[in-house]
Amino acid sequence: MGRHDRPGTLRAVSAGAAEARIGVLVVAYNAATTLAGVLDRLPESFRQRVDQVLVCDDASQDDTYSVGLGYRELSELPLTVIRHPVNLGYGGNQKSGYRWAIDHGLDIVVLLHGDGQYAPEVIEDLVDPLAAGECDAVFGSRMLDPGSARRGGMPMYKFVGNRILTRYENAMVGLGLSEWHSGYRAYRTEALAAIPFDQNSDGFDFDTEIILQLHEAGKTIREVPIPTYYGDEICHVNGLRYAADVAADVTRYRLHRLGFGSGDMAFAHDTYELKLTPDSSHGRLLDWMSRLPPARVLDLGCADGRFGALVRAQGHTVTGVDVTEHDGVRDRLDHFVTADLDDGIPDEVGDAFDVVLAADVLEHTVQPAELLRRTTDLLAPGGVVLISVPNFAHWYPRARVTLGRFDYDRRGILDAGHVRFFTRRSIERVLRTAGFTITRHDVVGLPLEVVERGSESATGTGPAAAGGGGGGGVAGRVVAAIDRAGVRLWPTMFGYQFLYEVRPDQTG
Repeated sequence: MGRHDRPGTLRAVSAGAAEARIGVLVVAYNAATTLAGVLDRLPESFRQRVDQVLVCDDASQDDTYSVGLGYRELSELPLTVIRHPVNLGYGGNQKSGYRWAIDHGLDIVVLLHGDGQYAPEVIEDLVDPLAAGECDAVFGSRMLDPGSARRGGMPMYKFVGNRILTRYENAMVGLGLSEWHSGYRAYRTEALAAIPFDQNSDGFDFDTEIILQLHEAGKTIREVPIPTYYGDEICHVNGLRYAADVAADVTRYRLHRLGFGSGDMAFAHDTYELKLTPDSSHGRLLDWMSRLPPARVLDLGCADGRFGALVRAQGHTVTGVDVTEHDGVRDRLDHFVTADLDDGIPDEVGDAFDVVLAADVLEHTVQPAELLRRTTDLLAPGGVVLISVPNFAHWYPRARVTLGRFDYDRRGILDAGHVRFFTRRSIERVLRTAGFTITRHDVVGLPLEVVERGSESATGTGPAAAGGGGGGGVAGRVVAAIDRAGVRLWPTMFGYQFLYEVRPDQTG
């Protein structure tokens, strides 16, 4: 099982897997000539297990709905046939079917196409791992058995396109799937209920977006081989449009994980992350702290205390202050106080601190200069304040403003929680106004390490788990080298954050 497997979170329905309430969602559009044949091909052993079969006719222009009703009258299958009055699209059709499966209390739902492109004969291969509680989703893959896709009639251009897109998607997201583009899938309804699939596209890239959501939610995906079949069915997919859509989806997800954009695709991801490489803000601050003897440290805006815990591990005593008491913060720090820094620093934090940390906090305060002034009363003789702030003059916000597309992001320089923005000139003016002298300063580039996070494979057992990667390698090293060079040559343009060590003016 993959690294996202969480013991105890997957419930095996029964030892024999016979007690699972299994449903089949048959998405159909102009499938009058193929629908009955698809239903006939369901294995007898599966017919004895299935609880519900839902045929969703997506406003077909032929007799698909009538064929479904006729089949229901002549078959013992527990068949429900519905017809949407308007075409919902491939993704919209799935949304209605999955919501139906959840509302009807099914444990498992299998996506089956009414055009016969995917073999009903192997449906139990997709169901069994789910019924045994081994994973959250099973995808039928035409690429697991080398050569089988081409032998099954997949055109060369589709084969090559599939491989290229899958490679790109794996690299951007950090998965190792052999194929992202199969429409033969089965899900645990608990997993579907845990992700916002209703927000996905109504088009064909719905299948890509649901993979992203499963990965983001830490769900386990397994792949099983399926046969490839290309017959006389009509393909309703615009290949170039589809490729552009799915590439945009995975790129947007990657950017959301980095903090750019609204972040809705990274819905399960922490909003604040440590940046610990030597070229990052937290890494540099930790290096500065490591050069000090054991000190009394006040960490303003300490968040969940993880950074303070690293400072504490260096031998320092750490008191944290934050407006929210996050889980585990009191265990990570020596002392914690809940307070809104805009209202001041409460007396109960104490005084005589050797170091006050203001890492990524001044931009969240209405009056940063006033907050800094208050720290002078808390410093021991010879004490310092260590500060990091984002650079609003970085090329990214500059470009957003120039293009007239300024908006807040989920994280980063344009974090929606920022109420102040700083350039190098403006933050240094604030420091002077607050009565401090700069004794050390530094600048760091993009936190590229955050992009590489989430690269753990969420696939299950088998070949699909082998190909993951966080998109690092040569390309990642080249981007990092370019960014570092830019920071050295033009820090106000390429610097992502400014760092300062300051001391109270001796003449103040």
